[in-house]
Amino acid sequence: MTPTPKSPRDSALVRAARRQSVPYTPVWFMRQAGRSLPEYRKVREGVGMLDSCRKPDLVAEITMQPVRRHGVDAAILFSDIVVPLAAVGVDLDIVPGVGPVVAQPFRTLADLERLPELTLEHLPYITEGVQLVLPELGDTPLIGFAGAPFTLASYLIEGGPSKNHERTKAMMHGDPQLWHQLCGRLAQISGATLRVQALAGASVVQLFDSWVGVLSRLDYDAFVQPHSAAALSAVADLDVPKIHFGTCTGELLASMGAAGADVVGVDFRTSLTDARARIGDQYAVQGNLDPALLFAPWPALEKVVRSIVAEGAQSSGHIFNLGHGVLPGTDPEVLTRVVELVHEASAH
Repeated sequence: MTPTPKSPRDSALVRAARRQSVPYTPVWFMRQAGRSLPEYRKVREGVGMLDSCRKPDLVAEITMQPVRRHGVDAAILFSDIVVPLAAVGVDLDIVPGVGPVVAQPFRTLADLERLPELTLEHLPYITEGVQLVLPELGDTPLIGFAGAPFTLASYLIEGGPSKNHERTKAMMHGDPQLWHQLCGRLAQISGATLRVQALAGASVVQLFDSWVGVLSRLDYDAFVQPHSAAALSAVADLDVPKIHFGTCTGELLASMGAAGADVVGVDFRTSLTDARARIGDQYAVQGNLDPALLFAPWPALEKVVRSIVAEGAQSSGHIFNLGHGVLPGTDPEVLTRVVELVHEASAH
């Protein structure tokens, strides 16, 4: 019998991440505390993204908003993957409509001196934000997260978002020693960020590798997996389930799991059935509704949601999510209906 939750560790989401029995499929959404919620836009008015992430009371409020509105089975701490880079002194900004922009891109060995080790003292607002939100969450688990070394390296090398990642790949192959030194430092920053959140009280952590799908599996295994594994290993002694997610990663799923994940995130381009065939049954899976389908008529959306729930039930653990983030124009009421449908369709 599945126990009644008495703490986040007993929750459906944590149990699913551990591939234990659950009363229903748990659900949360990437970017759930974001641009689709009017209450989010209201509290963010006039406050830049980086500043928002450094205000513990605002972090706690935004983290709670989707839990209150949608009844999701987990909160994810409101922050951004580049916040730790800014915390150690990298000159960057999150430009509306563009994303992270780095003032001086990283291109040489000398640039490594601008990346010191990240410690607990660099992120006091994250620790305080976690501690503020935990009492209101109660039995609902909190997910902490960090950007993976490859994605952080891409922003630093390219100077911002990139379509082709040409400078990143050029360094990777043209100066592999510099590449591995850079990613080694970023793995420390990523791992320390996960650890800070877990020590503060997060029950689950997720490593986001947003852009890693631009690589072949051969390149991923040689240039990326060791650094992602190092980042995930930073919380290996804390007994928190680890989710590893990236987009366009259908060919990389097995390698991403082998980096040290308990849960492999699957984007909407690969079915959960195909993902399971590629990774085996030693991992739980997370995903994978196409965010664009939230704009479809309800009968069509309901059919797809039920299909994903049924596919997920074939794995030993499934956390329902989107195949990437909530799009800004999404109707919040549709998200709430999806949560209710997932719970109803999967209830035992």
